[in-house]
Amino acid sequence: MTPSGSGDKAHRGLLITFEGPEGSGKTTLIDALSEELARRGCESLQLREPGGTSIGERVRSVLLDHSSRGMCAETELLLMEASRAQLVREKIQPALEAGLIVLCDRYADASTAYQGYGRGLGEKLVERFNKFATGGLQPDLTFLCLLPPAEGRDRLKQRKTDRLDREDHEFHDRVYEGYQALASSGHPRFVVLDASVTPDAVRDDAMSHLARLEHGLLKFL
Repeated sequence: MTPSGSGDKAHRGLLITFEGPEGSGKTTLIDALSEELARRGCESLQLREPGGTSIGERVRSVLLDHSSRGMCAETELLLMEASRAQLVREKIQPALEAGLIVLCDRYADASTAYQGYGRGLGEKLVERFNKFATGGLQPDLTFLCLLPPAEGRDRLKQRKTDRLDREDHEFHDRVYEGYQALASSGHPRFVVLDASVTPDAVRDDAMSHLARLEHGLLKFL
């Protein structure tokens, strides 16, 4: 499988992923960017992890249902990777080959944060499974929406929670530590956004970064 970062930038698609702890406003940001891109003549496809395909959505229901609270860390990781592998091959890669902008709510970095750090399975182990599941497909750009866990918990009070939302504070602190590690890794694809500000401010910050990204699909920005 050819990584998204290779090939002619003027003719291939663009993979943008969105990461962050619970309550960080990723979905709100994705919706806002999709609307803004459409307004400017840029076609995009919105996907989510886990899920995004018929098979993946069934896996998602098992992963997030409260009745799965006895799930061990290894099972959780493998189910995440199974959903991811299906999503890449069924939806993401074809969309990129068709020249679309793909906006994905979580991707491989989520397993690094949630299973690598949160579950304590380790970054290196998760990295190997991520590479297998994605076939080496890397995002062109990753927005890291960072929000301290305490603020995220306050926001969760306003929505229906799932199995992962209801994990203890220590788990979510470790997940946040994982995202902080990614943010400080120095990899150029990571763009850190302050998720504590208003949704409009987060959207404007993200759009300013997109406008500076050299890619043929973004020539209208």
